Parts: sequence; structure tokens; C-alpha cells
Amino acid sequence: MSEPGRSGQVPAAPGAPGAPSATGAPGMRGGTGADDPTRAVYVISVAAELAGVHPQTLRIYERKGLLDPYRTSGGSRRFSERDLARLRRIQQLTTAGLNLEGVRRVLELEAEVLRLQAELERTRVEARRAVEQTHRLYRRDLVPLSNAPVPFTGFRRSRRGG
Repeated sequence: MSEPGRSGQVPAAPGAPGAPSATGAPGMRGGTGADDPTRAVYVISVAAELAGVHPQTLRIYERKGLLDPYRTSGGSRRFSERDLARLRRIQQLTTAGLNLEGVRRVLELEAEVLRLQAELERTRVEARRAVEQTHRLYRRDLVPLSNAPVPFTGFRRSRRGG
């Protein structure tokens, strides 16, 4: 659930979410990043307002491991669009009646489903390639029907009195 370079745990590799860009701006990648959902740009008050919750709620969610916002070198939280989408999902689940532990488990299972779907798709692609390769090998052994030898069915005996 934790992304590399977030919460000050492990320094991020260049270009990774939360890594400094070429300009040195924390939580941003090189370029404008306007369409990068991992770009951490919202301070806690703005993120809370966008989500319609109190900033303390975001702190609680972070403490419970439901959110993992980027931390600046000064320790301030910065939230990305991806964090806000996750926050909206948390709100949907709590509105549906789940407690925070239930929400954590659902989010965990949803992430596992996505991982398994990606694995299944990779396996399907590999299987498709293997089948295509096998078919290419078979095609070398095939003889067109017009050139195929005619099978011998044997001599027929006539039933005329003989």
C-alpha cells in the first residue's frame, strides 16, 4: 500500500512518485505533471475540503494506514489526485457501514484483485503467444488439400456371376 519515497521511509528513485524532479520540487516529476495522478500537490486543508471531510479525519486515516500522503522535507503532508480518489473510496465504504478495519481489508482485497487481474492478463498474453508459436510450427507440416495424396480404399469386387 505504501509507495516508494512516501512518508520519508525510503528515498525514491528519480522519476518515482514522490521523488524530487529535475527542478528539485518535492513530490513532483519532471515536466508540468498537470495530468500526473501521483503528483502530490494538495496540502491537508485543501485535500480535506476537496473531499468534504475535516483535516483530522485525514490524519486518522493516515494513522490507521488507509492513506499514505507524501511528506515534504519539513514534514508537511501533500496529497495527490490518487490519494483523493482513495479517500473517496474510503468514504464510500464508511458510508456503506464499514468500520475502518473493514475499509482497510476491502482496500487490501481490491488491490489484490487488481494485481491478480494483471497477472491473469499477462498469463493470457503468454498463452496466446505460445499457441501462435505452436500453430506456426504446425503450419510447416501441413500439406494443402489439393496436393494431398488420395487414400487407397482397396479393390472392389464385382458381384456378377463369376
